[in-house]
Amino acid sequence: MSLGQTFLGLLESAPRHGYDLKRTYDERFGRGKPLHFGQVYSTLSRLLRDGLVEVDAVPGDGPERKRYAITEAGVTDVARWLSQPEKPDVYLQNTLYTKVVLALLTGRPAADLLDVQRAEHLRLMRELTRRKSAGDLADQLICDHALFHLEADLRWLELTAARLDQLAKELHA
Repeated sequence: MSLGQTFLGLLESAPRHGYDLKRTYDERFGRGKPLHFGQVYSTLSRLLRDGLVEVDAVPGDGPERKRYAITEAGVTDVARWLSQPEKPDVYLQNTLYTKVVLALLTGRPAADLLDVQRAEHLRLMRELTRRKSAGDLADQLICDHALFHLEADLRWLELTAARLDQLAKELHA
């Protein structure tokens, strides 16, 4: 996810202080991985340098807190980013596949590796299902996204388990 474009999108609705951006980001997108303040202010600094945001106000009382507002260039930038499709993730360099091949090449039980991985996927799926059932719509959508990917991984694990003997023969040929 592009943090800069995300901040621009949040700023488009209203000017905000860095603290407010962090809080809103963490609530909407950070789910389990909140931003560090250093990330927030270095990103805002870059956006300011690039002319995509400007300092809207510095309140007179209390500690100096800058409020940032999106510029027209920032609106154009975020609109362009939102209109571009994301490149689908293609997992052609997969660590799990590498482990399966190395297990077969070294005479280790690849089926055991797949069983352990299947158990870990199922554990995570149960955790996400609990989170989804207790969460709001945003939690439900992000959990569904993760669950669909885990389901695809499980299908791959099953397919690979069914083809282990054939893969072993090809690797040792």
